[in-house]
Amino acid sequence: MKIKQKQKKYGRVDGCVRCGRKRGIIRRYGMHLCRQCFREIAEDMGFKKYS
Repeated sequence: MKIKQKQKKYGRVDGCVRCGRKRGIIRRYGMHLCRQCFREIAEDMGFKKYS
């Protein structure tokens, strides 16, 4: 007898779209990047470091 599993509709579903890492995801503005990848490409995307 097989039990049918439901798909959850909350929480972290996918990892980073660039490297696949599951932790430290920045989802704001639909980026879905891990913090390490974000630091590498943030300046190219137009973000500036102020401190």
